[in-house]
Amino acid sequence: MELTLWTYEGPPHVGAMRVATSMEGVHYVLHAPQGDTYADLLFTMIERRDRRPPVSYTTFQARDLGGDTAEMVKTSVREAYERFKPQVMLVGESCTAELIQDQPGSLAKSMNLPIPVVSLDLPAYSKKENWGASETLYHLVRSLLLPHVLAPGSKRPARDLEMRPKANIIGPTALGFRCRDDIQEVLKLLAEIGVEANVIAPLGATPDDLMRIPDADFNICLYPEIAQTTCDWLKRSFDQPIVTTVPIGVGATRDFIAEIGEVAGIDVSRALARSKADTLGNWNAARLSSSAAPGASRLPWYSRSVDSTYLTGKRVFIFGDATHAIAAARIATEELGFTLVGIGTYSRKFARQIREVAKQHGLEAVISDDYLAVETAVAEAAPELVLGTQMERHIAKRLGIPCAVISTPIHVQDVPARYSPQMGWEGANVIFDDWVHPLMMGLEEHLIGMFREDFEFAEGHMSHLHTAPHAAPLQSAGSPIVASGSEMAASAALNSESKPMAAASEDAAEANGKINGDTETGAASWSPDGIAELKKIPFFVRGKVKRNTEKFASDRGITAITVDTLYEAKAAIGQ
Repeated sequence: MELTLWTYEGPPHVGAMRVATSMEGVHYVLHAPQGDTYADLLFTMIERRDRRPPVSYTTFQARDLGGDTAEMVKTSVREAYERFKPQVMLVGESCTAELIQDQPGSLAKSMNLPIPVVSLDLPAYSKKENWGASETLYHLVRSLLLPHVLAPGSKRPARDLEMRPKANIIGPTALGFRCRDDIQEVLKLLAEIGVEANVIAPLGATPDDLMRIPDADFNICLYPEIAQTTCDWLKRSFDQPIVTTVPIGVGATRDFIAEIGEVAGIDVSRALARSKADTLGNWNAARLSSSAAPGASRLPWYSRSVDSTYLTGKRVFIFGDATHAIAAARIATEELGFTLVGIGTYSRKFARQIREVAKQHGLEAVISDDYLAVETAVAEAAPELVLGTQMERHIAKRLGIPCAVISTPIHVQDVPARYSPQMGWEGANVIFDDWVHPLMMGLEEHLIGMFREDFEFAEGHMSHLHTAPHAAPLQSAGSPIVASGSEMAASAALNSESKPMAAASEDAAEANGKINGDTETGAASWSPDGIAELKKIPFFVRGKVKRNTEKFASDRGITAITVDTLYEAKAAIGQ
């Protein structure tokens, strides 16, 4: 293990908690010290849940280590069963309890409870949260369905062509990224092409629902980090095909529909044709009618609009879980015309897939769970937009770069009350808004900064960009006197000229301090004219220009960076 201030994933028992919290009729007994109960807050605070997770802790303390902690496990299991009456019980241990080696799962099974007990062996010092969730779902499904697997070599009976095909949606969990709303979008897509949703698991499912999984004709692996292992086992055990396309983005949603058509043996051509027609964005009476059928995504329409030329070629850096990072790379490059300058993931299990995407764009993938390494990669890539987790939002804020959150781990602000999916047609609309609006605000911020000191805005012009500096008009008792434009200009000039030279020098020194505050000790300092010129450079590349110029000055022994130095550095680096 490594001591760190922040981590992308928690220990595997948090993943097990996500599965237990997602379901009804499941209870998790966790052998853990008193301090490990912090995990409850992840669900009650971030997702604003109205109840605590269905987890009972043994909560042993230091003084208990000299006694029989195994008996504490049995007591906790017995009390949890009597109090909550679950249909299935999960039993595991936290990273601290793993060191005691009490084997809580085996202890619980030896108690012969009248319900299934699933023992979770989740090595906390070598695995992480998503793996823990994946293993928990797999062992839960396998424990319930193992007696019903098909005989070796046998095939599923063919579906009655008079019946609608059925699909299981596997993978959405508590603390996932927009899972609640994604499910609604996927259900709309399935209904449109005549596919019935059989079971959604684990989110909202019961153990009885899991028993119905074999009734479906195929499984949709909606979140591979959580669902891949379970879907692979179901394919081997029940001959259920897997739909692997994740419908994030317009292109992926079309591919998702096409893959379902192929797997289920149904005609989806009408849905695909309508999806293309509905993205043209034609403003006509039929489309604006309240009785018109709901359209597909507006993302292609906006990305083909005249104003979207501002977005073309924008440099974007992407980091998150593999599913959302890969989807974001496709949307950014194929649907919005961005340029990918960096991509990575903290999901080492899916590193190969991320590296393949990076290779297509001539990049070296960032495979790391060290947020400092990610910050270094972002700074070196100098993107104009960062798409990542809540940590990349902090990184982008420090670097002055627009950012949108696309993946877990998330903050409470990334669990909106409004309908905000990432998948399907509406998900593409949400993605467009979430990604483009920070860029537009970044442009506005840059323009404000660029023109704030411009004399045309500062002298005699009342603007939302800058309040014109002028003296307040003289006013006699009881009646206002309005100054003329020339009087206001003269007053402004007088106020400007009367400013003491010492104060002006102090302002320059203060500005110089802000610029040089981030400069390494012993490096060249910036002159006032150099600072003024540096501020004119767009914020999203200003940091890189500053670093390159300081290195240029340091290599040549220059102690004061002026405007000339700035442009000499630009010319030298451009050669």
